[in-house]
Formats: sequence, C-alpha cells, structure tokens
Amino acid sequence: MRYTVSVLDAHAHLFEVALQVAQPAKNQRLSLPVWIPGSYLVREFSQHLQQLRAWQNDQPVPVKQLDKHRWQVRAEAGAPLELRYQIYAFDASVRTAFLDASRGFFNATSLCLRVLGQEDVAHALEIAPGTATVGWQVATGLTPLKVDAAGFGHYLAENYDELADCPVEMGRFWSARFTAGGVEHRFVISGAGEWLDGERLIEDTRRICETQIAFWHGQQPPPFSRYVFMLHASADGYGGLEHRNSTALICQRADLPRPPAPGEKPAALKATDGYTTLLGLISHEYFHTWNVKRLRPAEFTRYDYDRENHTELLWFFEGFTSYYDDLMLRRAGLIDDATYLQLVAKAINQVQQTPGRLVQTVAEASFDAWVKYYRVNENTPNATVSYYTKGALVALCLDLTLRAEGHGSLDAVMRELWQRCEGGPMREADLLRALKRLGQRSYEGEIAAWVHSTDELPLSSLLQGLGAKVAHDKAPLAQQLGVRVSETGGALVVKTVLRGGAAEAAGMAAGDEWLGVEFASSASDAPPEAWRIHKLDEIPALRARRVQLTALLSRDKRLVRCVLTWPTASHAVRLGVEDATRLATWLAA
Repeated sequence: MRYTVSVLDAHAHLFEVALQVAQPAKNQRLSLPVWIPGSYLVREFSQHLQQLRAWQNDQPVPVKQLDKHRWQVRAEAGAPLELRYQIYAFDASVRTAFLDASRGFFNATSLCLRVLGQEDVAHALEIAPGTATVGWQVATGLTPLKVDAAGFGHYLAENYDELADCPVEMGRFWSARFTAGGVEHRFVISGAGEWLDGERLIEDTRRICETQIAFWHGQQPPPFSRYVFMLHASADGYGGLEHRNSTALICQRADLPRPPAPGEKPAALKATDGYTTLLGLISHEYFHTWNVKRLRPAEFTRYDYDRENHTELLWFFEGFTSYYDDLMLRRAGLIDDATYLQLVAKAINQVQQTPGRLVQTVAEASFDAWVKYYRVNENTPNATVSYYTKGALVALCLDLTLRAEGHGSLDAVMRELWQRCEGGPMREADLLRALKRLGQRSYEGEIAAWVHSTDELPLSSLLQGLGAKVAHDKAPLAQQLGVRVSETGGALVVKTVLRGGAAEAAGMAAGDEWLGVEFASSASDAPPEAWRIHKLDEIPALRARRVQLTALLSRDKRLVRCVLTWPTASHAVRLGVEDATRLATWLAA
C-alpha cells in the first residue's frame, strides 16, 4: 500500500490522500476505522471523508459505498488501483486530524483507508507539503526511508496497525532531542511561546524516561529504537494518546515551564501546579509504551477497527498507569513526598465524592467505557466510576498490601507480567498468578472485593501502615450540598445533582440556574429574607447558623423554590508525611 498525504487547502482544513494498491482484489473493498486504539469511543471518522474516486488502467472505475465506513471498488484483480479523496480536518484533539495555516496533525485512522485483506503487507506513506506554509517540518515515529531535512518524504510501516499507531505532526514547532536508555527521544511543541524553558522541560522529561526504562528493564534497552513526544500547547486544552514509540499530547500554554528570573532557582513543583500536571501526563503516556501498547488485554491482541473492542481490564491498563504516572515523578526526584501524597489524596477524594462508586464496579466501568465514560452527562457521577482513578487506587492497595506483608511490591508484579506475557496479551488470570507467586498467597479475595464489587477500599489503614498521616478536612461546599456547578458569566448553574445529597432531597435538578436564597425570618410576622447570589461561596455568610433555606431557581424560564436542609458536614481526606523512613521504602523504591 502506498499513501501520499498532502496539504490541499489549509484554510479549508482539507488534506488530500492518494492511495495506490499494487495488487487489488477483484471488487476490492476498503474501510476507514470507526475508532482509534486508546480512546474507547466509536467516533465515525468517515464523516470527514469526501470526493472518493478510483482509477485503474488510467480509467475511472465505480466506487460504491456499502455502509457508514466501507466502500467497494469495481476493480479487476491484479492491475494497480489508484484512489484519491479528501479529509476535512478541524479537530484539535489528539484522536483525529487537524489542519490550518499554523499546523497540521493526523492519525492514520482518520486519513488512511484500510485495504481489506491486505492489512498485513508493508504500508508506505509519503508526506508531501502540498500547499503547506513555507518552513513547515514533520515529526513522526514512522521509519524514514527517504526524507528531506524538514522531514517531508517517504516513510515505512510494517503493516496497517503500525501505520495507525504513528501520528504525524506538521508545522513550525520547537524541537529538541535527548537520550534515555540509550535511545534517542525527540520532543516537539507546537504553539509554545518564546518564553518556554525548554531546557527544564527536556531535563525533567529525560529523568521520567530514564526512571521508567529502569523500572521495566534495569540496564537493558527499551523495546523501541526511537521515541517522539508531540505536544500541542493551546489556550485551554488537556489530553494525551499513547502510541508504540510516540505520544500526542495537549496542554494549556500557561502550564509550560518558564525560565526563572536572573539569579533565581526553578521553583519546587507543587501538586496544584499546571506544570506538575503536564509532567504527570507525559509520565502517564510514556508508561503506556509498555502497559497497553505492548502488554495489553487479550481482547486487543488484534484490533478490530470496525466496532467496539470490549475488555474488563481498563482498570488495570489505564488505572495502574494512572497509579504509576505520579509515582514515577516522585521516583525521578521531580516532586517530594508531601507533594506526591497530595496527589494521592486528590485521587481518593475524587472517588469518594462520586456516588457511582457504589453503583458500578471498576471492571464494569472498563467494559462500559464505550457507552459511558466518553459520553458524560448530568447523571454520570451517580452511575459510573472512573476506571482511571479507582483503578489507580486498586493498584495503590495492592502495592501497599504486598509491601506490608513483606512480599515485594507491585513493581515486581508488573515486571513479572511483562516477562510472563512476553510483552503481549494478558488476562486477569495472569495478574492473579503473578500476585500469588510473588505475594505467596492468593489475592483472589482482594481482586473480587476491589475490582468486581463496589466495596470500599482499605486506603486509610494501608497508607498509615507505610508512614503516611491520614487526616480529614471539611469537604468543599458543593460536595456538602451534593451538587456540581458552573460559575461563568455571573450565572450560577447546577450541572449535576449528586445521588443521596441535600440538593437531590430538595428537588433541585441539573440545568437549574441558582438565582438566590431565601431565609425565614425569626419574627413570625416579618417577611422572608431573600438574597441574590452569583457564586456558591456567597451562601455560608448569608446562612449564618440557620439550618434551612429556600433555593430560588430558574428552570425552563419558570421560578422554582426548593427547600434545602443544610447537611451535616462531610469530609475530604488529607495526607501528609508521618514517617519519612517508612515512606521511603515505597516512594523511593
């Protein structure tokens, strides 16, 4: 297969794709994927394909669309077949394709038709500038065959899976290289300001990579010969998608590191810093290079690009990666114990403040990702739990249990799984066998309780046993009331009413605009006292010691009154350092 991708019209956001099939089948069928591995939602990429045409022997041949993402070409067997089409690209996420006058980006799952029956032959990709802006460059994890100094030219993939797993960044971008584990890594950033402290970013990323390579392989080289980080800095964005030897990332421009003032040292990272969040994202996607791209669910042994690929193991592959992403920052020396424990506390509170944790198991959440996790609505927190966040806490519990019992750690379990499964497909039974061998007992009870039931996790006792101090603070006001709100443009709007909370008992509903509060007067003959509010935090001062108030709401343009009984204060976990020596056996491992 030979693809040529070029910029057709950046202002119209159009790529042009030419596909040459050397030896097509008779009535050759083609399809475009409906999803991209790593992002578990059917996204219907074919909606952006237009003007598909085909030629054979220099003559046009008919193309018939069979369904939403498949086509059949009335071709004869043997003679080379050529197809041309356009792709509209204006999704700035990491999952699809984007093109304007400033940059281009694409995943092959959005641009490259699959030639059915020939997915396992070599796939060549030519990246041509077309009408691209002068000065653009190219970055990709694909193997270069013949490329110019800017990166335009010919690349090779072993098969369609490899082509689909190597996104392409195009444009004027900041670029730097470093070596980790004996492998060259490249970091490119589009959208960065001139003030970027690239030296710090590269050094911090190098430390993350070195730490993770050592985690998996000790002194041995990693299972890839090159790696590319592709980061797009935007005004407001966040996300990442893992690939076999690269990752596509998005962050807020304000989260990039800035150089310190003359004579100052770089500030220590805090849990609330945007740059800490960015490093955690980098760590997360890099860890995926092993955990999901190679060590993967058995259901992902061969991706089916035509439909959902269900698995109950996302709590392991996403959740355990979420556990290790921040832990690797600590082990790389980028954050201290206190900062790391604050990040753990944040994860604990996120799960505890989600009523859906008592409704859906984390295994069910993994299986339902296709219809629930990526389809967020006002009831999502009441019906679901995040396989990322709770999965990370399951990993934490397993790690601390192994350590407390004196039988190694989850680190050893991960390496055991890598070797047992030969860096390939795994099942839950493989995890149980690794736990039993290293932990010297069965962990079926823990997996049943923590993964396949909605039981609470024994977090406090395990954390205290490893030297963490567990305290409790009053929960945020929204959590106490049982609501999630937005406060933009001077409007206080209820986004979610949490199950079992005071707001639900009062009859409040998602979509209500909260206009004000009303209190009964202490004098029986006096009128009620009413106040206009714009933010939730205005309520406590108005409430004083009164336990009941009436929420004044606008619902479908009608004014609604909901009597709200102030709840007993709920609590949020706060973690600190109790015993640094015991903590070091875990955090500095």
